[in-house]
Amino acid sequence: MPRSFTPPGMARPLEGGLGVALVDGVPLFREGLSALIMRTAGFTWLGATDTPQGAVQFAERYHPNVVLIDSGLDPRSHLSNMLAAANPSLTTLVMIREAHRTTQYVATAIASGVHGVILRSAEPPQIIDAIRAVRADRRYVDPALAQTVAAPRGRLTRVPDATLPLSRREFQVLQLIADGLENQAIAKILYVSVETVRTHVKSILRKLGARDRTHAVAVGFRSGVLLTQESPRQPAPNTPSRTGT
Repeated sequence: MPRSFTPPGMARPLEGGLGVALVDGVPLFREGLSALIMRTAGFTWLGATDTPQGAVQFAERYHPNVVLIDSGLDPRSHLSNMLAAANPSLTTLVMIREAHRTTQYVATAIASGVHGVILRSAEPPQIIDAIRAVRADRRYVDPALAQTVAAPRGRLTRVPDATLPLSRREFQVLQLIADGLENQAIAKILYVSVETVRTHVKSILRKLGARDRTHAVAVGFRSGVLLTQESPRQPAPNTPSRTGT
């Protein structure tokens, strides 16, 4: 199971605040945001994970109100859409890297259903304001990105993407296929029948426009549904953990 991150030496705040979680691959950034949230009244830090797979599992278990997502881990907004579909009350705030600070990326993210966008380099007070705003209004655009979003339509070309959004379960099945597992093994891991797995596989092939399982994995990586791991990972706990547990 994907690794999740919990800042060491910090006590969990009192329950009842706005539950915030993070999806980001940089340990220092995760620790910095956790410290910011922990010292902000009315907020509850639920924890963080460094992979899209971990984000789905984390959201299912802890039901955060707001999830901040590094744009590098959600290049086609599939993760944002998946989390929102699984929990309509959840709001997503995508932190835009400089490499993604383009009309194409930002406009496509907003059009696809992302609730808010903010520069990943934003100052801490602005991040706090953005979290509050995106939760209250379900809409937030960093002023520094407003001009990018408002660029003339003639300059915006649609990103070629023939894929349809996968469901949470289809995403899990595709990830397990990418890990080299066959239908029977996938069925055991997900506690479903082999026939159910076959049904999910057929749906995945249709949505991705893939010829077979191998092609589906290739399309998944090419379209951003699946992401390659940039570095070896340490052994992971059985479940994502929360601060102070």
